[in-house]
Amino acid sequence: MAEKNRKVVSIRKYGSRSTWNVGLVLFGIVFLYLLITLVTYLTKDRVTSYEVRQGSIQRDTAFTGLVLRSETVYYAESDGYINYFQAAGSRAGTGDSVYTLSAEPLPETEETESQDVSVSQEDWNQILAEVQNYHETSDGQNFQTSTSLKQNVTDILQSKTSQNRAVQLSTLLAEGNVANMTVVQSTDDGILEYATDGFESLLPDDITDSDILRHDYTVTEFANNTKVKAGDPVYKLITDEEWTLVIKLTLETEKELRDMEMDGSTVRVRFLRDNQTMNASFQIINRGEDDAYGYLTFSSGMIRYAGERYLDIELELENESGLKIPKSAVTEKSVWLVPEDYLTTGGASSGEGFLVQKGDSAEFTAATVWYRDTESGMLYVDPGDLEAGDVLLMPESSLTFTVGEEGTLQGVYCINKGYAQFRQVQILTESEEYYIVAEGSSYGLSNYDHIALDGSTLQENDIVNQ
Repeated sequence: MAEKNRKVVSIRKYGSRSTWNVGLVLFGIVFLYLLITLVTYLTKDRVTSYEVRQGSIQRDTAFTGLVLRSETVYYAESDGYINYFQAAGSRAGTGDSVYTLSAEPLPETEETESQDVSVSQEDWNQILAEVQNYHETSDGQNFQTSTSLKQNVTDILQSKTSQNRAVQLSTLLAEGNVANMTVVQSTDDGILEYATDGFESLLPDDITDSDILRHDYTVTEFANNTKVKAGDPVYKLITDEEWTLVIKLTLETEKELRDMEMDGSTVRVRFLRDNQTMNASFQIINRGEDDAYGYLTFSSGMIRYAGERYLDIELELENESGLKIPKSAVTEKSVWLVPEDYLTTGGASSGEGFLVQKGDSAEFTAATVWYRDTESGMLYVDPGDLEAGDVLLMPESSLTFTVGEEGTLQGVYCINKGYAQFRQVQILTESEEYYIVAEGSSYGLSNYDHIALDGSTLQENDIVNQ
């Protein structure tokens, strides 16, 4: 009975059935997409942007100038040992004591023998002010600023030493301890200097290249407690605030200064010794072909450089401000030149454009204007918006103009919106790497615009990848 109810199951072997793994397929598709995107990203030309910012370019031209002043040399009245009451660079009035002459050298006190100088709080304040000014203005690159600091501190200390000697001279005179000691007083007002170089009587017309180049230039300095003979030079007075700096001009600088001279302008001069600037009137004198001298005349500041015969300067011939852009960003674009009177508005967007003659009718064509030349009255129009031979109609007139006159326009590609838009630039001045361009034009650049660093890599409306 049990055997009758037993079921016999036949086992048949089936071939394996292939199945699709959907997850693996989707992963492959995504991987392939990412791979293609990565390859495209790595191989596609990229645009480096530059943010436009306000800036300035100052173009300096360096010269070494020869100083001419109203100088009078004074000579010893008799033999003797000379000692001075005041420091070089001090201002003397008529009747002020300048120096003493004595038969024997003066005895040196501890103060005059020692290199140590007693400095008052006021002197220290002056020195600290000089150091603070140096700290605030020094850029670590220009050694002239440290030289200026050293000179200014030295002047303060020398002034203190001279004060000590003046006290000693006054004491010796009052006590009468030095035989045959006489005092010589100034016969005029002026700035005292204790050196001569033979240029005191040099006239402007007598200056040569050799003078400016310091050929065989020597200075004779006068010191305390040294013996002089009657007739020897012992000091000089600078008696006028007006002074002149003579420079040898290059052809390029001569041309620029002549243009300024015709306008009655002054030139800005920066003195490298102390980084001070002053305005100077100037005159150009030619002594022959390609041989021009510039005479820069100042009405103040003489006392700062009273002890200098030569000064290193820079002429600030340009100091333009505007938008600063790299030269590599600037490119040129061909344009159509169209009279401004033909520009009109129309179309669905009421944008600017022109009426183009089409048979017996006129059709409005939108156009991009990149620049308006207010002097000539011409518009610089995108060449893609009009074709050569198009006949334009002047609004409310029967006059026509045929498109065909070409021009070029300098500009950059603005990429603020992710695609290239040409913007006209008006260059004001330049340096080796940058232009300063005008701002405020409705067709130009604005502060903080982003432009292509290399303008030659783009065309109008190119999509920009950064």
